Amino acid sequence: MTSITLPIFGQGSQPAEEDGVELEYLPMPEEMATYRMPTISVDLNATDLAQAKTALQQLEQDLASYPASSQTIDLISLDHTNRQFVDELLGEGEVSMLCNGTQTLRIQESVLAGVWRSQRLDAQKQIVTDILEVGIIPQTILQTAFNNAAESISTDMSALPDGVMNAPPLLAELNAKIAEYQPGAEAHIINLSLLPQTEQDLAFLEQRLGRGGVTILSRGYGNCRIDATATRNVWWVRYFNSQDTLILNTLEVSEVPNVACASAEDIADSHQRLQEILQVYL
Repeated sequence: MTSITLPIFGQGSQPAEEDGVELEYLPMPEEMATYRMPTISVDLNATDLAQAKTALQQLEQDLASYPASSQTIDLISLDHTNRQFVDELLGEGEVSMLCNGTQTLRIQESVLAGVWRSQRLDAQKQIVTDILEVGIIPQTILQTAFNNAAESISTDMSALPDGVMNAPPLLAELNAKIAEYQPGAEAHIINLSLLPQTEQDLAFLEQRLGRGGVTILSRGYGNCRIDATATRNVWWVRYFNSQDTLILNTLEVSEVPNVACASAEDIADSHQRLQEILQVYL
């Protein structure tokens, strides 16, 4: 039998180039966030944790009844021990949000996907409201992301900056999609990474779209940064790998990008997990 030598391909398999240049491979994500049962340091005394127990039982009911509408759960009145218990039990999930306005609103998804904790801060950075809610996205984001946003983008091309070449046609495309968009409709995504955009094009797009008051960070494989623009229903979505290298740059016309949202399946899983947690700790 004649032996056959198979060629070997991949990183490190090829000889170096004569000029010394080596092929560089984009680093792959190294770790993905997974659910872990929370670790509680609070002394588990049933009497001391009565406030937390009431709040978490209401949360369990809200998860069980989703998607039926539910009330927010107020945590501002919890004492130190109960607050610490809730803090440790809920933890921090993959998605966080920041809304800037007359007061700062800080929103953090818990380790239970679809369970959101919203804290409003005053000028002295003191927490003045602290609530829990269940949903694919916090209602406050839907209500405030595009307050006072422009209804369309200016398409005045009378004085284009030097170097702007390919951005102007995108403004017309975005305006058309903004005009026809309805809540619940499929998102329209423009992949800037696949288009020949210069730095001046990107700066021009950012200037015409403006900056909104909502920023969303989603952490899974790498990171995703989502910024509301100052134009209604237009989001700038940037994906970074675990080495903080920009790997995908998009504009999206939607109510909220799906990458920031929980799903109905996530919420069902969170209900089951919360039941397990309550059996262990309360």
